[in-house]
Amino acid sequence: MNEVKEALRNIEQNYKLFLQQRFTFIGALQHSRENAHDMLRPVGSIDQVEGYLNHHCNNTTDRRILSMFINICNDLSKLCQQLETVHPGNSTTNGILERCKLLLSHSNDLSAIRAKYPHDVVNHLSCEEAKNHYGGVVSLIPIVLDCIKDWVAHIEKLPWRNVSGGSALSKGTPQEAAAGAPRSQTPPPVHLGAQTSVRNKDKVQESKNVQKKDQNDTENDRGKQKGPWKPPGRHAF
Repeated sequence: MNEVKEALRNIEQNYKLFLQQRFTFIGALQHSRENAHDMLRPVGSIDQVEGYLNHHCNNTTDRRILSMFINICNDLSKLCQQLETVHPGNSTTNGILERCKLLLSHSNDLSAIRAKYPHDVVNHLSCEEAKNHYGGVVSLIPIVLDCIKDWVAHIEKLPWRNVSGGSALSKGTPQEAAAGAPRSQTPPPVHLGAQTSVRNKDKVQESKNVQKKDQNDTENDRGKQKGPWKPPGRHAF
């Protein structure tokens, strides 16, 4: 998970540098569209930007900024592939990841998407025509970054387990943690039936001891008795 966060921070840093040159990016797209005689349709896919870069760029500055855009998109695609190996996730995180992969597909139509607050990339476009033509392409990266951040936030709330590559630490479920915990040294409780049986045995033994004592006392009393009883008035000579 640390590797994912590090990769995400690096992409965000590159995107900040890209944002500082947003007007250079729009200018490069405008020049390329003019050279391609493609002024009617909006810039609606990564494939379209690559086509401009490969066939309709006439200066180094335009090539550099268009390459920077495509490189950031490619880095986001690689990060999405990495996310799939980090954690199996659930329906929510899998849905987020599928949306990211769809947005980053080179043939996907981006013309209708718009980044919303707090992103202001669309508002910084110079006029309504620019918003209609470039609103989707400038919204792609911030929307995908937000989706990946949502994925990370959801994943961190889920129990972790070992995955291939050892990129995630195993937290385990509460049941797994309980299974791995050391056993208590407290002896197991005695069942009520066993306690009752022991008490009954003690009572039987005590009764036998009392009977034996009574029997011994009786025999001792008999041994202490004197000769046969004589009626009064008579004396033995």
